[in-house]
Amino acid sequence: MILVFAIMHDEGDMMHRDSYAIIDGEILKNNVKAIVKTYSNYEYYIGVVKNNAYHHGIYSVKELIAGGINYLAVSSLDEAIMVRKYYKNIPILCLEVIPLKWLDDVIKYNITITVDCLSYLKKLLTLSGSSVIKVHLAVDTGMHRLGFDNKKELTEAFYDLKNSKSFYLEGIFTHFATSGVQDPYYDRQVNRFLKLTQDIYLEEIPIVHLGRSLTMVQHEKLNFCNGIRVGIAMYGFNQSRVLNINLKGKYNLWKMRKKQKKYQCSPTKLENSLNVKPAFALYSKIMSRRKIKINDFAGYNASYIAKKDGYIYTLPIGFADGVDKSFGYVLIGNEKCKIVADCMDMILIFSQNKYEIGKEVEIFGKKRSILEVCRFLDQNAYHLLNQISFRVARIHKNNKEEKEILY
Repeated sequence: MILVFAIMHDEGDMMHRDSYAIIDGEILKNNVKAIVKTYSNYEYYIGVVKNNAYHHGIYSVKELIAGGINYLAVSSLDEAIMVRKYYKNIPILCLEVIPLKWLDDVIKYNITITVDCLSYLKKLLTLSGSSVIKVHLAVDTGMHRLGFDNKKELTEAFYDLKNSKSFYLEGIFTHFATSGVQDPYYDRQVNRFLKLTQDIYLEEIPIVHLGRSLTMVQHEKLNFCNGIRVGIAMYGFNQSRVLNINLKGKYNLWKMRKKQKKYQCSPTKLENSLNVKPAFALYSKIMSRRKIKINDFAGYNASYIAKKDGYIYTLPIGFADGVDKSFGYVLIGNEKCKIVADCMDMILIFSQNKYEIGKEVEIFGKKRSILEVCRFLDQNAYHLLNQISFRVARIHKNNKEEKEILY
């Protein structure tokens, strides 16, 4: 194994704390390959890498591109600039509306911008630069977050951009509020999109992208779309709903089918064969060992009272890093060790077995998957991945090489 040190920002030292995430680049690449192979009828696979690639780190974007991602999407201009510093050629869409005072940076870093209303566009059209700026129109089909919700204004925007020499209408999109598996909102939003775009020529817009990972796996491709925004699926979550065959599962399925019939939902797929795996694993190491006797206490507020003699082990990771007592337990070898107390920077675990200082502890990874932790916490993967702070070192692994990246 080769350990290489790299920096994403300013020069500095490696992190000096024994808590770290392992990001497996080969898994990420294979995940994208599986998506492109399974859902091969799209032309544009737009990889959503906002919030530092869902906290996997921007360094991992190269593996997503190697797997088949041919466009990137981020939340803010700051994120776009960060990505552009390391990936010079791939197009990048900023999903948020960028204040016009930053237009020079949009041009400098070749960023595609989102236009969400006519008043913003009118101001934009009065400005011009040395390069043609690519634009995607956002359409509000019911989520009430961003986008045109008036057909006349959307049509005017379409023709204004078609006639502009400084701005290029490259794309149009909306965002779905639900999966549409057992509610009417997905179908309502699709119909709303078609009504709002009735007086423009969608076929003249190079990229039409409505769906995301969830709708990609649960609905047939919309025939007027040629792009798909891929987020959580790239990172190893296929969004498949496991159909339980027990009595409770059958009852839940019956309720779901009843709702689908009630709302006349378009056909959906609950399970899929998309073969993706999580690429993010989280570890720490024993920092301290303390003997504890029955009825001794540990942690703030004496929150833990020992029921047996044993050891308290302290790990250098805490709720400021995204890990707290609610995780339940960690693994030392094959032993499940209960988390008995948490602090901002440390957690305390209990075991009757004696372990050496520096021994590796798995929080989630090979033996306890992140999927299991999500179920244990009753939390989705979006929240869990994004709560692991960058105080935790990111070690990017690809085949035999490992690189620690400071973000």
